[in-house]
Amino acid sequence: MESTSNETGNSFGTEITKKEQRKLKAQRDKNSVWSGLGMMGMVGWSVAVPTVMGAVLGLWLDTSYPQFFSWTFTLLMAGICIGGVVAWYWIQKEDREMHNRDEENE
Repeated sequence: MESTSNETGNSFGTEITKKEQRKLKAQRDKNSVWSGLGMMGMVGWSVAVPTVMGAVLGLWLDTSYPQFFSWTFTLLMAGICIGGVVAWYWIQKEDREMHNRDEENE
């Protein structure tokens, strides 16, 4: 009879441990979900702002200093390229920080 209660006690303790580990992992992941949403916003803005600024500056240059090429298109493409580089930088930085946090937790 006692061996059955010990086995039940051990499985109960194991089940509690598993649930606690899942709960702690969910709390860590909850923070990473919010930071992931924040990162998506940061990436979006880091591409959108240079792109819009390039287009606006290009429109102004097209009206003020007309050329045989389009300033708007040229600066729009430059803004997209600059925004892509900035977004790549932010993603790499966040990835490094996430890996460092994982190593510290282990």
